Amino acid sequence: MRPLLGISMKLASVTLFMGMSGIIKYLSDRFPAGEIVFFRSFFAIPVIIVWLLLRHEFPAGLRMGWPFGHLMRGLFGATSMGLSFAALAFLPLPEATAIGYAAPLLMVLFAAWFLGETVHRFRITSVGIGLVGVLIVLAPDLAALFGQGDRTAAVGAGLALVSAVLAAVAQTWVSHLVQRERVPTVVFYFSTSATLLSLLTLPWGWVRPDAGEAALLVSAGVIGGLAQALLTSSYREADASLIAPFEYASMVLAIGVGYLVFAEVPGRQTLIGAAIIVAAGLLIIWRERQLGIQRARQRKALSPGGR
Repeated sequence: MRPLLGISMKLASVTLFMGMSGIIKYLSDRFPAGEIVFFRSFFAIPVIIVWLLLRHEFPAGLRMGWPFGHLMRGLFGATSMGLSFAALAFLPLPEATAIGYAAPLLMVLFAAWFLGETVHRFRITSVGIGLVGVLIVLAPDLAALFGQGDRTAAVGAGLALVSAVLAAVAQTWVSHLVQRERVPTVVFYFSTSATLLSLLTLPWGWVRPDAGEAALLVSAGVIGGLAQALLTSSYREADASLIAPFEYASMVLAIGVGYLVFAEVPGRQTLIGAAIIVAAGLLIIWRERQLGIQRARQRKALSPGGR
């Protein structure tokens, strides 16, 4: 275990994902979400193959044992990805990022409902606090539904929220899938299935990019593949409870990119809601770390050497 390397990989991954989001937001006014999903997924595949080669897991990492599981993960994940890309055309980057934080909170509930995991009151309370933060972020957009704001922002907020729900379902499915498949296999076939599923949007029209736009679309895929490889590798170098909090660095990056590139200034409600969501997420991570320490002590006490 190399904690500093794991943290560095996680931060690099978050930075790359935010750079990818910035590129996609720049392109989202001109290109349909399905087309962007295609480029994001297809051009990530070569990066993932190189990653597997470096890990000495190619071609072994391509062997799947549960095709239906990969198909369902791809369906939920690709749909969530497409909706999140579409939302970027309507929302400031910090607001879209804050709403996306609902996914890990909802995953706690879905893991209890669908996988039968035990969820104690502390986590349920933390999830409730986080969802209050999501509502605070959404409040101005919800008001637009009643004629008190920008309706296009309301559409974007709706897309981002549905994307977060589907992302939570996809992440819950992944936690079940990795019990039967290796992580590199899951990563590879997600990009493959998302590429194929994105082609189903062709009848709704794709736009032919010029050279500069094509370069940006391809770079979004390559950057996304690099970010995914770094993210997965980071959890091999340090405990998840140590690395997970650094995910929230994306809010700082979103504010910076939004301001410098798109001249977006987050509203007070977005900042307050995001702070509440982050606090709730950190509470859950802290609690899981404490429980992990307790379980480790119990195992040590029960082991022959610990008596």
